[in-house]
Amino acid sequence: MFYLFLQWSAIGAIGGIIGSSFIEWALHRYVMHRPLGKFTYPYERHTLTHHRIFKADYTYHLIHEKDKYTIPMAWWNGPALIALSLLPFLAASLLTGHWGILCGGALAISSYYGAYEYMHWCMHLPRKRNVERSGIFFRLNGHHLLHHRYMGRNFNVVFPLADLCLGTLLLRAKTHFKQAEGPSVPNVQPKFPKVGFAVPKP
Repeated sequence: MFYLFLQWSAIGAIGGIIGSSFIEWALHRYVMHRPLGKFTYPYERHTLTHHRIFKADYTYHLIHEKDKYTIPMAWWNGPALIALSLLPFLAASLLTGHWGILCGGALAISSYYGAYEYMHWCMHLPRKRNVERSGIFFRLNGHHLLHHRYMGRNFNVVFPLADLCLGTLLLRAKTHFKQAEGPSVPNVQPKFPKVGFAVPKP
């Protein structure tokens, strides 16, 4: 019985991770980057505030201490998003009678949200933490940096599966620009060399 619970929990966890990637993508693209009718709070806080302060140049990293509050979501966003995301898992558990689906999904979705907030914080406020030395963080940081350059691309922060599947994945910048720099920030410039024009001597 216990092993059966673990099996269904594993199924719920896998579904939670995959589902979280697509939920993150949808919320980021359609709620945080455009007004949703009269519900404009996420758009104002994210696009009009966060993206105005943190761009893809040196301002990608925190400059003014007073702007720290614009990096994380509001405290109530986490519980609300996790609860809404768990509704399909609750329905699946009620239909099948296997509550491991809900438990596994809850663990995965909660962990995903926690990873989102922590990694997003570290990206914009680097402090040479252990996580910032990892190859995964290095690549995801470049992924997110490109989102701050091109707001219509790279909506995922934690697991870019949805970006890959839905056609918004961008691996390098389209043109050269003065990007943010640091030990945990990769070079996201185009692979082709920057073209310069020689000025003829008189």
